[in-house]
This record gives sequence, C-alpha cells and structure tokens, in this order.
Amino acid sequence: MNLTSEPYQWLQPDPFVIPWKITKANIDHYNHANNVAYVSQLERTSWAHSNALGLSIEQYQALDRGMAISRHEIDYMAPALLGDTLLCATWIVTCDNKFKLTRHFQFIRQSDGVNMLKARTDFICIALSSGRPKPMPDIFTSTYGLAISSKGL
Repeated sequence: MNLTSEPYQWLQPDPFVIPWKITKANIDHYNHANNVAYVSQLERTSWAHSNALGLSIEQYQALDRGMAISRHEIDYMAPALLGDTLLCATWIVTCDNKFKLTRHFQFIRQSDGVNMLKARTDFICIALSSGRPKPMPDIFTSTYGLAISSKGL
C-alpha cells in the first residue's frame, strides 16, 4: 500500500512517510501513547527522512556538524492507543542555507485516516564538538535546500 495515497488527507503534497506501531512501551498510565513517545517519533521520522535524502549520522560526525532542535511546537489532536499504526509524515518547509531549517510533521492513524498530530520543529546547525552554531556545510544546504516542500502548513 502506498502510504502517501488516498484516503489520507496530507496537509502538504509529497510527504516522506514512515509507519509507527504503538506498542505497550509507548503507553502511559492514561492508557494512550505518551507525549514523550511522540517526541521520540518526531526524531525518528526526521532521521529516517535525512537518511532517505542521503545524509547519515556518520556524515554529520565527519563534518562536525549537526542539526540541533531549537524549538518544538506540537498539537496533539487525538489519542493513539495500543495497537494503532500511525503514518508519520514530514516535510522540510524552510532552509535558509546558513544556519536554520524547519520541518513540519503530520501523524495520521492508518486505520481510519484521523489526524493525530501536527507539529513543527525548528533546527539550528551546530558544531558537534562545541555545540555552538556553525554554518551548514554545502552538503546540508544542497540536500536539505532541494528537499523543501512547495507548500507550507
């Protein structure tokens, strides 16, 4: 099944999508997926997209650069329950080709197409060795810049 096709109502065209099966480890004392599990999934989705674009943690380390989170904005729209599969989509919506990058996310429950989460994450390029802001290397600007979605959320 194509995860980006109908009946899913993606907020932007051409999402990068990975599935996430909600397991007992994701469930909290309210009997739904914990917010910390969602934040971890945002990171996994980001990394999966970066890897699919051809950027790996090994390249980040060799370049002494990384894209560190400076801000998360998350709207939880419905609770995910044990056994649910969420389709986790991301888009790069801005890249200033210097220091900053922004991703948008949307998580949809696969079984019924319900929007579960909408999020935005802002990143800043840092030197991994110092944690200080450093300009993006050319491979970041060319890779992430070419992946910018044509429509913002």
